[in-house]
Amino acid sequence: MKVLVVGGGGREHAICWKLAQSPKVGELYCAPGNAGIAQIAQCVDIAAEDIDGICTFASENSIDLAVIGPEVPLAMGIVDELESKGVKVFGPNRKCSQLEASKSFTKSFLERHNIPTAGYKEFTDKDELLNAVGIYGYPMVIKADGLAAGKGVVIAENEVDARMAIEEMMGQKVFGAAGDKVVVEEFLTGIEASMLCFVDETSIIPMESAQDYKRIFDGDKGPNTGGMGTYSPSLVFTPQLEKQIKEQILEPTLKGFQDDGLDFKGVLFIGLMISDDGPKVIEFNNRFGDPETQSVLPRLDSDLLDIFMAVTENKLADVNIKWRKEKAVCVVAASGGYPGSYEKNKVIGGLDKVDEDVIVFHAGTSKKDTSELGCADENKEGCKGRSHMATVTSGGRVLGVTALGTTHEEAKAKAYDNIRRIRFEGMQYRKDIGIVNSEK
Repeated sequence: MKVLVVGGGGREHAICWKLAQSPKVGELYCAPGNAGIAQIAQCVDIAAEDIDGICTFASENSIDLAVIGPEVPLAMGIVDELESKGVKVFGPNRKCSQLEASKSFTKSFLERHNIPTAGYKEFTDKDELLNAVGIYGYPMVIKADGLAAGKGVVIAENEVDARMAIEEMMGQKVFGAAGDKVVVEEFLTGIEASMLCFVDETSIIPMESAQDYKRIFDGDKGPNTGGMGTYSPSLVFTPQLEKQIKEQILEPTLKGFQDDGLDFKGVLFIGLMISDDGPKVIEFNNRFGDPETQSVLPRLDSDLLDIFMAVTENKLADVNIKWRKEKAVCVVAASGGYPGSYEKNKVIGGLDKVDEDVIVFHAGTSKKDTSELGCADENKEGCKGRSHMATVTSGGRVLGVTALGTTHEEAKAKAYDNIRRIRFEGMQYRKDIGIVNSEK
């Protein structure tokens, strides 16, 4: 089969890496891809948001299956466009993609179908919201309604911080049109966890669980990021909790999709808060989580292509999905300054020093001629005046180093041992990914 993966981050590298293991995949393409993906797939220089370009490529190259990674092209309706050209697509259509593209759409869905979630109110007028500051007390959860690359959520500890966040979202438009509407939620306490589910029109099947670390600094300090690491499986998920989630969240969600005419086909990412009152939904996303995917897919023992095809044909219930027993830990190496402003084109060294059984998923990388960029080699004198292609940074989150082990501790030790062998100017990473305790 000819398969096209749309996107160019760590999530898409993990998807390509797993698809490349399928004997049924003949040709694997990725648009636009990155330096790591280029080692296992043919990268195509088409942006993920270039719907027309991707549709043209898919038609001209007789693509059998397109897999959509990022949320933006999903919200733009890429699935609808590709399907109109006769291409099978793994991913939800434009209507279903509102579950991620609009926080208020999801909150309304959850409330309508009696699915546990935080209380909320939505605002389109800045002054009205400023007058409602502290409506649920503090901390105050303030969310830009639209897509904001995983950064549109502020948890304000006091009134000053809340007013500042509102001014930035609705006044300064730091998230653009995503902040035209703002959702304010009751602050939930408990343990955050993530659950990824394969979904078609008749089934919802959870994958192995994962635990995400959103804040930039150790101990969950600092601003939110797209995710600084994960481990899988999450130790939060006991059999009793999984039963609760199935009965109170998964089954009502699938029935809600059916009742509302949402023919969801793809991955539903459920952000959860495990509170004293039981599990509650924080958010829905329409796609594989990033970096959850980088710790979950290495533990998948089934052919990913079989699962994707079953979803597109509404035959998910017929697939027996198997998982490896090993634990996984993924640690993200990010650019200096991230999640704020950061410099690009920093040469990455040490990738050839990583153990063979450790996977380095590329997120923000590209290939460039280093004659004007300097060199990350220890012998920098050897690079002077010498032109050669090297892997360089091109994004905020640069790499995800994933290791497997018989225990979480073994996987964690292996991941950190290997990430220390990698270097680039300004590189930062959390030192507490995979540390398992009652507070995480």
